[in-house]
Amino acid sequence: MSQKPVSSETVDLLEALAQHRYFLRYTVRDLTDDQAARRTTASELCLGGLIKHVSALERQWISFIADGASAMSPDATGTMADWSAGFRMLEGETLAALLAEYEQVASQTAAFVVTLPDLDLTQVLPEAPWFEPGASWSARRVLLHLIAETSQHAGHADILRECLDGARTMG
Repeated sequence: MSQKPVSSETVDLLEALAQHRYFLRYTVRDLTDDQAARRTTASELCLGGLIKHVSALERQWISFIADGASAMSPDATGTMADWSAGFRMLEGETLAALLAEYEQVASQTAAFVVTLPDLDLTQVLPEAPWFEPGASWSARRVLLHLIAETSQHAGHADILRECLDGARTMG
């Protein structure tokens, strides 16, 4: 039995996500672990923490496509302390390891998404104040959300990097 060809829409969405991942990875180029862990603005964000966050976020949303709202449960996501720690580099974490994890997540995302029969596969969102009650998202909507989140965090990273040493992703 042959596998259904990957749609051009799927290819386009995965390529857009890859492009925004590239911008984020490029922003942390040539940094030491100390630089990647340093807060450069009033926020809690650091560059390594952003890499760590987008990895976890992407893994969770892809799990949502596969498993539904249970992927977003407190058992799956951890405590608020875990959530907060997900934006920082912790003792013993390295930028190289965080980037390797991000690359692994990206590969797993692409491998999973190309197996979907279509992007209309839909799951009910979990109950949360930021989701409309009873709303559902398709795999397509999740991928669009991941593109937006990755792009937004790449912009955050660009600001953090410019505050760190003046380097910028663009321009």
